[in-house]
Amino acid sequence: MQDMQSENAVIELNRAHLWQIALFSLNNTSTNLYLAMMGYVSYYANGIAGLSVVVISFILTGMRIFDGVTDPVIGYVIDKTNGRFGKFRPFMISGYVLLAGSSLVLFFTTHLVPAFFRIPYFIAVYSVYIIGYTFQTAVVKSGQSVITNDVKQRPMITFFDSTFIMLAHGLTAFYVSVYLIRKYGNFNSRALFEEFVITVVVLSGICTALAVIGIWGKDNSRYFQLDKEKKNNIHFRDYWQIMKHNKPIRMLVIAAASNKFASMVYSNSTVLVMLFGILMNNYPLAGIIGVIVGIPNLGIIYLGIRYAKKVGQKKAMVVSTWFAIAFQAVMMYMMLFTDLTKVSLAEINGITIAFLLVFALLNGVKSITNNIVVPMIADCTDYEYTLSGHFVPGIMGALFSFIDKSFSALGTGFVGIALSMTGYAKVFPQVGDALTPQLKYMTVFFYCVIPILGWFVTIFIMRFYRLDKKAMSILYTKKGQKE
Repeated sequence: MQDMQSENAVIELNRAHLWQIALFSLNNTSTNLYLAMMGYVSYYANGIAGLSVVVISFILTGMRIFDGVTDPVIGYVIDKTNGRFGKFRPFMISGYVLLAGSSLVLFFTTHLVPAFFRIPYFIAVYSVYIIGYTFQTAVVKSGQSVITNDVKQRPMITFFDSTFIMLAHGLTAFYVSVYLIRKYGNFNSRALFEEFVITVVVLSGICTALAVIGIWGKDNSRYFQLDKEKKNNIHFRDYWQIMKHNKPIRMLVIAAASNKFASMVYSNSTVLVMLFGILMNNYPLAGIIGVIVGIPNLGIIYLGIRYAKKVGQKKAMVVSTWFAIAFQAVMMYMMLFTDLTKVSLAEINGITIAFLLVFALLNGVKSITNNIVVPMIADCTDYEYTLSGHFVPGIMGALFSFIDKSFSALGTGFVGIALSMTGYAKVFPQVGDALTPQLKYMTVFFYCVIPILGWFVTIFIMRFYRLDKKAMSILYTKKGQKE
């Protein structure tokens, strides 16, 4: 690999129709529907399959690390793939099939397996789920590179990703807290999870099909930047070389890993039960509030994308992270010093208005800072092409995912282990549990302190990320022109 720009590395301008960007973003929505569902798998494993809190936490942490380990392999295979059905579509479809099949088997059969065999069975089925998840998410991060490389279009990827992911998680929370819990009473119901998984399999299938349509016209060799002499002759040893000389991807994965760890903690289903079901004593609000603040969130995301188009993705990420810290600090103050049980949609009062306002602003900027990293990976991919002449979206996405998932894996385990040390070693906190001072402070710690610390790390690391708007403008050339 070269340290200087390759003589043959010419980046051609590639723009997309808005509908292509929008539909392809549904691939990310498909995987996030599964991610939202699996956020509740600990309640199934604990309350129905009979596994302890500590055991579940270690299993889920280990599985997420395994998820990261599979990324380099799948990324390598993606970069070597260019068959009749393209580079990305085969992985999207096969990933969905594995996700759907393993999820159905997991929730319909684990509790039927003999107790002594239940843990290895759960791990085996969950491993298949992880492989399918890796197939589909690897395309999320690598497929962006062929959809568009226009510096003004790429922020639109963040807009659609943020919007659809917000809808996926928001509607899932609404579906669980308002519909399923009201219908089945609590999380100790097999029928709840059986209905849950069927719903997700159907909806994610529709999203995957639309995403395949979105990338169809771009998923061919015309849009794969290839050095004709090297023929994209990539080997596993090149992972180290890319990480060594491509500083932007190093900085991006560290910043994103810090963000993801924080996200895995504050969005953990147990933490949300602690916040809405115990601290606020109004668990249905967890789903309803997502619908209420949906429109304001979209407005904030839209303004954030407009800002990213104007100043570049790096600055937009840093500014949105600062806003997230500020709003999270206000939320922490409200959780500590106000009575959030008075938040009520049936009887609007000052505390309700204040909470809804802060919650909307906070979730809007969090959507930007969490999702803008995806098109930034594509920027790093194009930067790598100018360095070495290799177009390796699969490897770049895999490098990102490997480190991102390995660090974020600690988030799930962190919540479980911390809870086990505070008296919840056998069962997770349940809706309606009594609020103790210890439980209150643990909720504040998970929901506010951890994300604030994670975002400070992100801001520090982004000081060393060089691909700002000016750098990206220099990087791209129109078709046929050399830099």
